[in-house]
Amino acid sequence: MQWAVATYDTAFGYVSAHGAPLLDLLDPQPDERIIDLGCGTGTMTVEIAARGAEVLGIDESVEMVNAARSEHPHLSFAVGDAHDFTISERYDAVFSNSALHWMSRAPSAVISSVHAALRPGGRFVAEMGGAGNCAELIAAVQTAWRVFGLPEPELPWYFPTPAEYAARLEEGGFVIRLMEYSDRPTRLAECPDGAADWVRLFAPELIAEVPPELAGPLLDRVNELAAPALRRESGWMADYVRLRFAAVRKPGGDELVQPPAPQAPPAPQPPPAPQPPPAPHGHPATQAPSAPHLSVSPEG
Repeated sequence: MQWAVATYDTAFGYVSAHGAPLLDLLDPQPDERIIDLGCGTGTMTVEIAARGAEVLGIDESVEMVNAARSEHPHLSFAVGDAHDFTISERYDAVFSNSALHWMSRAPSAVISSVHAALRPGGRFVAEMGGAGNCAELIAAVQTAWRVFGLPEPELPWYFPTPAEYAARLEEGGFVIRLMEYSDRPTRLAECPDGAADWVRLFAPELIAEVPPELAGPLLDRVNELAAPALRRESGWMADYVRLRFAAVRKPGGDELVQPPAPQAPPAPQPPPAPQPPPAPHGHPATQAPSAPHLSVSPEG
């Protein structure tokens, strides 16, 4: 995903602005070690650090991380893929705001990486798009593509139901403490071209696959289709649905449970040696021959 870094913070600052309640849910404490996963340009990383925590911002976008380092040189940032990032020391919490739904390749792998990064009892606090997020926007995009005879667009997002993501968390070694699912219509205050601007920022790869001469008319059609549901007198709205959760890593769980090694069956025992009949009265007993030695190898 190639982000328009120069316009992200100015045109879509609501992404960070709506993160304040999530930060309160995280409740960072002085001297805690916290990862901001999908940190973008570091806006929320700064807020976490302001509460006294030691923060590491991680993002897959080199452009975003470079911008974060430039704007906040006193903080630590790293380029990393949330599906398989590793760290040398355990952290107290992992925080993620409006980023997990971009990590769509293997959501359970992301949870596994977070689990490995946390100490036992560590917190995983995040908000992401939930099922139904941007349904009107997505329907407008898909319909416009069909109208222009284009292949069905491959959307880059993962918007799970609460039950689906709760199951993934529990299977990944977490205990869920909070799971909230709610509509959050959001004004696109800095989108003069409405849904088209939203597509340009959040799905530029879809436009990149379209013949250049079709891009403008195609986005105009997206606006026409989305306007009845999303355009108000006060401006354009995004039909967001948010999934917010807090979970705690269970103690232990680092070691894979191995099945017990197969046991060899007990070795058969040699039959008892035959006993001589009792000697007749008045005659010496006859020595019984020694039993042959049997070598038995256990069956493996």
